[in-house]
Amino acid sequence: MKLDPSAFVADPELIQELETRSSTICCERDRVLFHQGDEPAGLYILNKGLANLTTNASTDEEAATIQASAGSIFGMPGLIFNEPATLTVVARKGAEVSFVTRANFNDFVQTYPRLSLLHILATEARALNQAILRSKHAFAFATAVY
Repeated sequence: MKLDPSAFVADPELIQELETRSSTICCERDRVLFHQGDEPAGLYILNKGLANLTTNASTDEEAATIQASAGSIFGMPGLIFNEPATLTVVARKGAEVSFVTRANFNDFVQTYPRLSLLHILATEARALNQAILRSKHAFAFATAVY
């Protein structure tokens, strides 16, 4: 599936606030951030490079992979709703990723409840709109990423 890698790029102000609560991971080779079905440990911000997002195929559909670019956030729905990941995310060789633990994300939400929720909703709406415009299959990815 061909999708604009910027379709999942989050609001810069949201990223800036989350970055203050994160640790940096430099990927010297491809690195799995989480697998489909994993329990949420935190969320990831792609600062530099690319990441592949893949869903496992069911018996009646083929697996789909899309590429996300710097500024994308992964794992937010699972973190907010405490549900397993709905896709696998692999940061590509040379990528730089920030990891925000569940505890730090919860602190962010409690410290800035209105700001964080508004930015999260705005980010979600933007990603959904762009994904819908590009592909009917991308809708499922957009809801899974944020």
